[in-house]
Amino acid sequence: MGSDSDLPTMEKAIAVCEDFAISYEVAIISAHRTPDRMVEYARNAHQKGIKIIIAGAGGAAHLPGMVAALTPLPVIGVPVTTRQLQGVDSLYSIVQMPRGIPVATVAIGNAQNAGLLAVQILAISEPQLQNQIQQYRQNLAQTVLDKQERLDKLGYQTYLTQM
Repeated sequence: MGSDSDLPTMEKAIAVCEDFAISYEVAIISAHRTPDRMVEYARNAHQKGIKIIIAGAGGAAHLPGMVAALTPLPVIGVPVTTRQLQGVDSLYSIVQMPRGIPVATVAIGNAQNAGLLAVQILAISEPQLQNQIQQYRQNLAQTVLDKQERLDKLGYQTYLTQM
């Protein structure tokens, strides 16, 4: 992440890694304030056994794109919500990558989806993760079905008051 202020957002990607028992590291690396550190990290990440980089950044949000330009690994960008433009600036910065330097991008502030996308990428070669992702999706579906059952039982007005 570009700053420690991004940690509350990025925490959700960390939680996904923990839920799926995937090792991870957390680092503060600013594309603007520590550019040499960013270059070293991005160029050497694959040699450390890292398989995917999730990079969160707000404002100018250059971290995901610059890391993607320097590493052979897949990079998932998380646009972090900003006070001035609510993260739209971060989103535009991350998705406007030039041809040849892709960065997968999730919704503003949605590091949980970044974590899940990383799991899905890893699941390509790890069947146990495929099974875990399938179970996760089944649990999501069951949650919706349970809510519908409760709504049918209570009616919408009572359901609303109990939300």
